[in-house]
Amino acid sequence: MTVRWFLRSGAFIATRPWLWATALRQVARLARPGWWHRLPLLPLPDAAWWAFRMETAYGDPAALPPTRDLGAYLEWCRGEDRMSR
Repeated sequence: MTVRWFLRSGAFIATRPWLWATALRQVARLARPGWWHRLPLLPLPDAAWWAFRMETAYGDPAALPPTRDLGAYLEWCRGEDRMSR
C-alpha cells in the first residue's frame, strides 16, 4: 500500500463523518493479529490476504481500490452493522 493511496483514502473518509466510526471498526477488524508487535506499527491487514482480495476484486494482487470502491465498501459495512444490532 502506498502513502499516496492512504492520503487519498484518508481525505475521502475525512469528508464523510458518517463513515468515520465504520472506517475505524473496519481497520480494527482487518488488522493483522498482534500488529503492534511488528514493524511497521500500523494496523494493516496481512499482506497475503490483501493480495488475494485485490486479485479477486481487480485481477491484480498489487491493485489498490479506488476511493469510490472504498466508499461503497464502507457504506455496505455501515448498513450491515446497523442490521446486526
